[in-house]
Amino acid sequence: MKAAPSPEAIKAWARLMRVSRQLVEKAEDALKEGGLPPLAWYDVLHELAEAGEGGLRPFQLIERTLFAQYNMSRLLARLEADGLVEKLPVSDDGRGQTIRITGKGRETRRLMWAVYGRSIAELVGARLPAADLETLAALLGRLRHPLAGD
Repeated sequence: MKAAPSPEAIKAWARLMRVSRQLVEKAEDALKEGGLPPLAWYDVLHELAEAGEGGLRPFQLIERTLFAQYNMSRLLARLEADGLVEKLPVSDDGRGQTIRITGKGRETRRLMWAVYGRSIAELVGARLPAADLETLAALLGRLRHPLAGD
């Protein structure tokens, strides 16, 4: 017997999907208005910046960003063509490569964060008090799989 969702679960799901899509679209619009690349670029540049000089392998980027492999390959090719990342061979794996952010990539990430961070502040931070934000973060954390502390 399959479990049917409760009306409360359906309502929560629908709101979560709708609000999530609206918030991402508004952040994307702000980046576009600023003449900046899409949000997906920020996510990859952020993970690479956090990784430091060692960079990340493509599979690690896929795990950390949740992009599909074919999307990641295309995105990395575009980022490389724009000089935002560089691909380096992995010494112990003839076919492997490490992706590392470039100085231009760091600057692009910084410019994007100025707009993206402002979007987060306006769309979320300014609309809920700190206690509600803590509660929302905790509730969403309980829905993550695998469960994570962040």
